[in-house]
Amino acid sequence: MDYFDVVVSLKGIIATRNAADYAVIEKRAHPADIAGALAQHPARDQSLVLGMASPAARAEVFGYLDQDQQVRIAQHLDRRRLAELFLNMSSDERADLYNRLSDDQRDTIMPALAQVEREDIRQLAAYPEKTVGSVMTSDYATLSPGLTAAEAIDELRRVAPDTETIYQAYVIDKGRRLIGVISLRELILADPTARIGDLMKPSPVWISASAPREEAVHLIAKYDLLAVPVINGGNMLVGIVTYDDAMDVEQAETDTDFRKVGAVSELGRGLKEASITLLYRKRVFWLVLLVFGNLFSGAGIAYFEDTILAYVALVFFLPLLVDSGGNAGSQSATLMVRALATGDVVLKDWASMLGRELIVAGLLGATMALAVSGLGLWRGGPEIALVVALSMQIVVIVGSLIGMSLPFVLSRLKMDPATASAPLITSIADATGVVIYFAIATTVLGLPEVGS
Repeated sequence: MDYFDVVVSLKGIIATRNAADYAVIEKRAHPADIAGALAQHPARDQSLVLGMASPAARAEVFGYLDQDQQVRIAQHLDRRRLAELFLNMSSDERADLYNRLSDDQRDTIMPALAQVEREDIRQLAAYPEKTVGSVMTSDYATLSPGLTAAEAIDELRRVAPDTETIYQAYVIDKGRRLIGVISLRELILADPTARIGDLMKPSPVWISASAPREEAVHLIAKYDLLAVPVINGGNMLVGIVTYDDAMDVEQAETDTDFRKVGAVSELGRGLKEASITLLYRKRVFWLVLLVFGNLFSGAGIAYFEDTILAYVALVFFLPLLVDSGGNAGSQSATLMVRALATGDVVLKDWASMLGRELIVAGLLGATMALAVSGLGLWRGGPEIALVVALSMQIVVIVGSLIGMSLPFVLSRLKMDPATASAPLITSIADATGVVIYFAIATTVLGLPEVGS
């Protein structure tokens, strides 16, 4: 069943409240498609449809909905169904949901859960947001080093229904300290009588529960892991971060960086669901701030008013030159923000990156200067062509260096390098470009100095 069929079928099921029809969809459609179709309906209808699902399938579909929708649906579920949902969700997802519920909802749901589930939720929910602990799961497979390969496979078969993955099992000692890791493939291929302690890979890659969650993403990508084990301050294994959870973190961080580059604050919900008031509040601050920043461009134009009056043709090239500097700066900033975010570049690399950027920007500026010199010759003659070409060369170089350096400066100040990078760089490059352009024009054209 494709996504379009799911959308149409769900509309009919909501209208007729026919649970038998939903059972057909549950068997034939992917949970992600069901969740995508459900997202188009209000929370009351979403909870109605999910109430028709089996507990396990309900939790699976529920996990594909965004967190704001999950909270709204939870408000429409009775205590029994909410408890069933918690019991069938993965440990990390239910901890995230628990953190977003109201105090009354928490008080309602916790007594309906077993002691083990309550303690697991409290433990995972206690980790600060943005840390590895907040995205890890406690559903993982562990093995003792004294087990044989055959015994280990039997153990994995026993715990498989309650774990996120059995493709990687973690070997722990009696104190739950992580001592090794072994894959399911290695177990299957091993001599059935061989001991896990002899088969495992010792000293596996691990991460602390208190580390920034982006570090887990980097480790999984760097070492090509299915999951990375998480330890606490006592070196005891407390969870794992799986590959799919790392992808979710990467997506969330990318979304945040895109918004910051465009000087838009965190929305806290999907764009379609954000109110006009929320969108206004999240965008207005930087736009007003940058208005005052752009006053420097106006001041530069006013300062060179005599130059403009003497050669009106110069005004024709002003938007072209100023925008070119901003565009070059935005390109450099985008590359640098991403490199800093991924760890490809660190603060100490600034000097070497500055030299490389100077060469690249010089070549780009020369190419663009050559391209506009013909236009300058046509519009104003040889002298205007020279002014435009020189200005283009220097404006592109300066804009590129500003765009490359600003993320480093923000990082040095312990600020997010993505913060308002594009509009901030454009405003700085605009003001700088105006001054450079008219200063060169005044010099090359032999005009009297400004203010004389």
